[in-house]
Order: sequence, then C-alpha cells, then structure tokens
Amino acid sequence: MRVSALRLVPALLLLPVPALAAEGGFINLDKSLIVQLLNFLLLLFVLWWLLYRPLVSKLEERTHSIKHSLEEADAARAEARRQQEEYRARLEAAHVEAQAIREAALRDAAEEQQRILEAARQEAARIVESGRAEIAQDVRRAKDELRREAGDLAIEVAERLIKKSLRDEDHRRVVREAIAKLERIG
Repeated sequence: MRVSALRLVPALLLLPVPALAAEGGFINLDKSLIVQLLNFLLLLFVLWWLLYRPLVSKLEERTHSIKHSLEEADAARAEARRQQEEYRARLEAAHVEAQAIREAALRDAAEEQQRILEAARQEAARIVESGRAEIAQDVRRAKDELRREAGDLAIEVAERLIKKSLRDEDHRRVVREAIAKLERIG
C-alpha cells in the first residue's frame, strides 16, 4: 500500500528524534542540520524581504489604486448625474422662458394690431371728415355762385324790362325765360 508523502510528514514529526537517527532515517541531527535550518530561515527572510513584502506592497498599492479609480468613477458618475440634472433643469427653464417670450410676442403683436387698427380707423374718420368739409365747402361755393348767377340773371331781366317797355305778355315771357334759365343752372 502506497502512503502519500503528505501523510508521512505528520507521522515523521511525531517520531522521537533518536528513533529516526537509529533507524538510519532521513534526518541526521548534526551541525549541518542547524546550518541548513539557519540557511533556510535566512533564505526565507531574504525572500520575504525581497519578494513577499514588495509583492504585498504592490498588491496593496494596486488595491488602493483600484479603489481610488472606483471612487473617482463613482464621483465622475455622480458629477455626470448632477450635470445632467442641471442641464435638464436649464433646458426646462429655457423652454419656460421661450414660452413666456412667445406669449409676450403674441401679446405685443395683438396690441400692435389693435393700435394699427385704431390708427387706421382714426385716419379713415379724418379722411371722411375732411371729405365732408370739402364737400360742404364745394356746396357753399356752388350756392354762392348760384346766388351770383341768380343775381346776375335778375339784373339782366331787370335791364331787359327797363329797356323795353314791356307789355304784360312780354313781361311774362321774360320771367318764364328767367325761370327756365334758373332751372337749367340748378
């Protein structure tokens, strides 16, 4: 039956040292064993000092670096979320401001339209009033002219009547002609 080497090690450690030496066993207890043990311990210390400590230091440094990178990534992620919320808030504020500007522009446009319409109405009223005044003035002039014409006609009739001695018939004929002339003018 084969016994594994790992099972022999604890068994060998339990055997008394003289028994191992008496059997011509594996370990000789002499000065070389102590020197080998010191060399082994010295080698273990040197390996620990030169390899294990720097390796552990590098691993700790790497762990610290990874933790630091993760913390920076978390901070960057949080900053990105904060900026995204800030941009979202700014965008929403810009939309609200744009809506307010649009409403103000529409309100201003409506007010301007009302002002223009009112100005157009006033201008139309002024033009109508001016036209009425001009027509009234033309009517006055026409009446004055008609009066002058009638006066002139009356004077002419009177002159004719005076120039001729008129009989009743002539007188009536002159008056009829004058009336007919007035009707043509009027």
